[in-house]
Amino acid sequence: MNILMVLTSHDELGDTGNKTGFWLEEFAAPYFIFKDADATITLASPKGGQPPIDPSSDNDDAQTDDTRRFKGDADAQSHLATTLKLSDVKEDGFDAIFYPGGHGPLWDLAEDTDSKRLIEAFAAADLPVGAVCHAPAVFRHTMGTDGKPLVSGRRVTGFTNTEEDAVGLTDVVPFLVEDMLKENGGVYEKGDDWASFVLQDGKLVTGQNPASSAEAAREILTLLT
Repeated sequence: MNILMVLTSHDELGDTGNKTGFWLEEFAAPYFIFKDADATITLASPKGGQPPIDPSSDNDDAQTDDTRRFKGDADAQSHLATTLKLSDVKEDGFDAIFYPGGHGPLWDLAEDTDSKRLIEAFAAADLPVGAVCHAPAVFRHTMGTDGKPLVSGRRVTGFTNTEEDAVGLTDVVPFLVEDMLKENGGVYEKGDDWASFVLQDGKLVTGQNPASSAEAAREILTLLT
């Protein structure tokens, strides 16, 4: 199995002066699930190199078994520090694509033409496409082969409006994931705030929040086996 994981390169939280990036757990949990399944993992980001880790996801109270494993794994850290530049990545040879969240994707990956190209190619080839938490932002402009938004008519989830309100960023983010998915015709569903909730519709897998990252990755593996 060859799995492409795409991370944000954006590190500015709007005009707040605070930093953002990808959420560490949302990378670490899927990364090790894929690795432990003997998948070959390729990491990419718009700018290449080391993608920014959201500082809040690196706090002591945000640590999980997977983030602690990551911090003790020099090979995984080196892998993360050397992501490929997204514009150099072709879809050929990959079996699935997966996007960890964090607020960063709202600014860069949601608008990135290379990301759009890759998602549309994977979807057209009926290969699994996964995104968790804020990462369903990448479906803002992606289209299906029918000319409609990729999420149109499909069961999807992502970071809820109430979760965004709880972290106090409703007026900071460029758009709300829940609202965007609905506006694009997605059949949006959600579970309890902060609890794992994952939907699989065909080869499209979406997770609601950080707690959903491991389950979303396992759904991708299920689609590949």
